[in-house]
Amino acid sequence: MGAWQLLMVGLVMLLGLLGVLVPGVPGPWLVWAAVLWWSMHEQSGPAWVLLVGSTVVLVVTQAMVWLLPPRRLRGVGVTRRMALFAGAGALVGFLLVPVVGAIPGFIGGIYGSERQRLGGHGPAMTSTRAVMRAVGTSVLVELFACLLVVGAWLGAVFAG
Repeated sequence: MGAWQLLMVGLVMLLGLLGVLVPGVPGPWLVWAAVLWWSMHEQSGPAWVLLVGSTVVLVVTQAMVWLLPPRRLRGVGVTRRMALFAGAGALVGFLLVPVVGAIPGFIGGIYGSERQRLGGHGPAMTSTRAVMRAVGTSVLVELFACLLVVGAWLGAVFAG
């Protein structure tokens, strides 16, 4: 697979990661479609294993999201800036402490956004808890699964 095709697959995955943070965008499915495209062109054992593994991870994730309470965006104060901070925090956490760092990074991003908006620790903690109860858990589950798949893909690309 050529470098430009790898770049395009990576961009679709990035779009999928961003799509997890935007309601109505099928982020996990974009990530999966990028892995499918890469696997079909790579046609190697690790590529097929990654496709099967990512399919299982994303299907289990969708089942988990359906079992969680529905997202309630209204009345919680979720803003685009907060989603940006949460996504950036998850990405930084994922890079600093591979895989598991995404969780505290996501929550830290929400807290950082709220601390900046509200000015104090107490109100920021209260708001962060409310956001995590309303929408954060389901978004975090989807984002973590997508980061896991993207990380595995990057490992397969650089190892092979």
